[in-house]
Amino acid sequence: MALSDIYQKASLVQIPSGYKSGTLYSVVPNTADGDFTVTGDPQGEATRVNKDGLIETVSANVPRLNYDPTNPQDPTLLLEPTRTNECLYSKTLSSWSELNGGSLQTITNNDAVAPDGSLTASTITFTGAGTSLLRQFSNKAYTSNKHSSSFYAKKISGNGSVFFGITDTETEFTPTDEWVRYEVNNVTPTDFGTNLFLDLNFDCSAGDKIAVWGMQLEEGTYSTSIVKTAGSAVTRTVDDFQNSFTGLTSTAGTVFLDFETKGLDSNFGRLFAVHDSVTSDGIYLGIYSTNTIGFFGIDGGAGLPDVKDTISFNQRNKLVLTFDGSGNYKYSLNGSLQTGTYTGTSRQYDEIGRGNVIGGSSNNIVINQFMVFNEALTDSELEEITSYKSFGQMARALSYTIE
Repeated sequence: MALSDIYQKASLVQIPSGYKSGTLYSVVPNTADGDFTVTGDPQGEATRVNKDGLIETVSANVPRLNYDPTNPQDPTLLLEPTRTNECLYSKTLSSWSELNGGSLQTITNNDAVAPDGSLTASTITFTGAGTSLLRQFSNKAYTSNKHSSSFYAKKISGNGSVFFGITDTETEFTPTDEWVRYEVNNVTPTDFGTNLFLDLNFDCSAGDKIAVWGMQLEEGTYSTSIVKTAGSAVTRTVDDFQNSFTGLTSTAGTVFLDFETKGLDSNFGRLFAVHDSVTSDGIYLGIYSTNTIGFFGIDGGAGLPDVKDTISFNQRNKLVLTFDGSGNYKYSLNGSLQTGTYTGTSRQYDEIGRGNVIGGSSNNIVINQFMVFNEALTDSELEEITSYKSFGQMARALSYTIE
């Protein structure tokens, strides 16, 4: 069976593409019944990478379609938890303290074009060889909770290196000729100072010049998209994503999800669900531990056993679950199908999504695409839908144009 024929069988197909404020359109069905309600930061603090590869701030409740500059035809939907950038000045070095080596360098704010296209990046030009330490204290009192930090850097000249980190935990980076975001993640601060702080520690020679921008300090095990600050901490609120779709009424079905996730912030994090909004019966995707992900089912307190696999973060994953209404299921994560049985046959769905409605708002997920079928697909059909190279390819099979 051709790829397009299989997708035409789907009850719902979501390829992140067309949208307006508060709404993300589905490919199937192509009516309002398929639309997803999307809520984001009401103050407009959320950012994304646009088609041109520039970081831009989106308006309140606009779906964050994120683009990879190397593959601009295939946007993804970015859904993140609430995070606060505790670095008080993210764009410039105007408030950073020179703790040593100040005589070796000249700092110039608003001196280079930043990753968002504005002239807001700072440059550090070295007049002598040696090390130099810049530090910015946050207003956040010291805590041993996990934190992550990130910044953008670009080499203007020379081959200097940068040590960047939280309190006394640093990692060395060597900037390139292009803007690159560097991250230090999952750090437990060990310097028992009064407040948490970030360090930029340079090891450079005379004539070296480095541009920096987008410094971020946030509580969590992984770094999230940049939240811009200019004198105070700024919070970006959680993204939510859901659809109440009455077209999902079969006792047999297939759920397919093409996604990425960066890590786990809570002991158990639900990422995605197809379920009954009244009873909560349904199929849930969740992270169980630092490297385990899987589906679990709820059916009147019983149902589908937990089906787990080891997951690699920060890479694309294709996950599929099919059940036949007679107590048999098949499951796959980036590989061969596993089979098993479950108790109960009731699978009546009317809601799809993540976030507050299903308790999954503490973790992040990047959705490439997903589909729901009101039938159990055959093995050959499952192999077909998991073998496509891009969701752009799938969209073209459906004769659907991505904006």
